Amino acid sequence: MTTTYTDISYEVLGPVVRICHNRPRNANSESENLLAELDHALDVAKHDDSVRVVIIGGKGKHFSAGHDLMDGMEKRGDFSPEEHWLWESEHYLGNAFRIWDFPKPTIAQVQGACIAGGFMVANMCDIVIASEDAFFSDPVVHSLAAASVEALVHPWVMGTRKAKEFLFTGQRLGAAEAKEWGMVNHVVKLEELEDFTLKMANHIALAPPIGIRMMKRSLNRSADIMGFRNSLMAHFDTHILSTSTKEHFEVAAAGMRASLETAKKAQS
Repeated sequence: MTTTYTDISYEVLGPVVRICHNRPRNANSESENLLAELDHALDVAKHDDSVRVVIIGGKGKHFSAGHDLMDGMEKRGDFSPEEHWLWESEHYLGNAFRIWDFPKPTIAQVQGACIAGGFMVANMCDIVIASEDAFFSDPVVHSLAAASVEALVHPWVMGTRKAKEFLFTGQRLGAAEAKEWGMVNHVVKLEELEDFTLKMANHIALAPPIGIRMMKRSLNRSADIMGFRNSLMAHFDTHILSTSTKEHFEVAAAGMRASLETAKKAQS
């Protein structure tokens, strides 16, 4: 069984569903339509009782080069700060929380570039499996004068010290180092990535579905009690403020070019 979408793929593999960013010519950059389709696909998998585990990946060379900036400029370039807040709270932060709150286990299957918005999607999953060529980056402090992406999951998956280094420098983090930092569960050869991830998903799928859902709920609630959800919501307002400053508007044009250049390099 295959559900057809424009910007993602949806594959049913027994008790596992694999949902992939499917804009390889654009380094799987996340357009408004792609994120809407991702939300829809997750809702389909959520309500399908035969689905036990969901894998989120990317077709082609990369997981995702992040949000499609040109798509955003064309559709939302003249938004007021209030309109940005409302739109991003639903489509960016909201999408991130819908992944986090998804009741069944999720695994990010990451190869190549995993940048900014792509970083956010991957790290809201329960488990991250990366190929040896994978790299992670969130350069928007430098490129857009913005306070990171909409969901500041970073200190929760790599620790505060490393998150500061990662975000202050905007430098790439390779898969092996990401594993050392505790952000990635496993690093495997590129040609083994799909099989390794699917094997783990099938193993998890053997667990009784209610038991595994209750276990995930308890773990997520533990993180929320420690402040996970509130910290991400607080950061989101800071992010919106940072994109409304004089500094942001002064560097946005140059930052846009830099971010697009990053995406172009990711496609090469």
